[in-house]
Amino acid sequence: MFMTKQLPINTISVAVTGLHRGDNPQPGAAVIASLRRRFPGIRIVGLSYDPMESSIYCRDNNRLDAVYLLPYPRTGAKALMERLEVILDKEKISVIIPCLDSEVMNFIELQDSLARRGIKMMLPSKAAFLRRSKEALSLLCHRINIPVPETRVAHDAADLARFAEQIGYPVYVKGKYYEAHLATTEAELYAAFKDLTDMWGLPVLVQEMVVGEEYDVVGLGDGRGGIVGSCSIRKMLRTSAGKGFAGVVVADPRIDHLVHRFIRALRWAGPFELEFIKAPARPHLLFEMNPRFPAWVDFPSQLGCNLPARLLELLVGFEETELAPCEAGRMFIRHSVDVLGDITDLAELAAKGERTGAPLLNLSGRS
Repeated sequence: MFMTKQLPINTISVAVTGLHRGDNPQPGAAVIASLRRRFPGIRIVGLSYDPMESSIYCRDNNRLDAVYLLPYPRTGAKALMERLEVILDKEKISVIIPCLDSEVMNFIELQDSLARRGIKMMLPSKAAFLRRSKEALSLLCHRINIPVPETRVAHDAADLARFAEQIGYPVYVKGKYYEAHLATTEAELYAAFKDLTDMWGLPVLVQEMVVGEEYDVVGLGDGRGGIVGSCSIRKMLRTSAGKGFAGVVVADPRIDHLVHRFIRALRWAGPFELEFIKAPARPHLLFEMNPRFPAWVDFPSQLGCNLPARLLELLVGFEETELAPCEAGRMFIRHSVDVLGDITDLAELAAKGERTGAPLLNLSGRS
């Protein structure tokens, strides 16, 4: 489906988005590290929405060879294409790997146009993308017999309050793309509704609070109902936003069965992350499906299950390397570091919307 004749590595340029790596990290830096782990000399271009995204200024395995600013996803596919046309006049891009939920639909809509420019992507169909959206997930899971927490979709504050009463406090209030606020009272419910609609718009979801262990699965769907490779972890530490800050590989046939059933039903193409929760005396409940690699995707890459590299191999026709099984008990803990940069890089990117070449960093004569 994606195979082409073998191309030399120095002719391949991969563009990656999602370059923020702070307390709520995006996946781009982990995807870049994974690609460089398999292809050290590959050209990688950063597509950024903000000149302050930290990965722009990284070196070593996270380094970028060029960076270009994009309009925010909410401006739509047309604005994105207009900006990409400008970038493509200066930069030959072979592959784009979108790493943010909010942008994937724009890239799906542009897939044919970009393919005519020689740019490859591995993305789900529009129908599959919509069927796994937060507002549609419960309906899909009920149809294919996958347990989910009780969830309702609200298009106004009155519906939200009524649904919360039916489910019973405390509840989670979730935005269309990102964020979840815990509400224990009606006042907190309305405050969460305002914050989320101001940021992400309607609809808003209200979901029962289930207390239990959380599990994440990263994988790559082949578009025909199969899974190219995957890795399952149990979250050991979580940030205040619920992001996994530490995790351990698990081998659980029950989770594997649910993942294969879900991906088979959607015939999913490309990266995915499935999030489950297991409460006492209840089955594993699927509460979210993200249409991209997670921020911890470089963890399995270090164990020999390099899914971003396999994605690139499939798209450009490289010889496929074996994906090693992730051994249960292997763990990761996220580690924060300070990234050094130069104000000149920030100024250039903010003023011109692009930066080519490595970031400046002159520490000579400084203690």
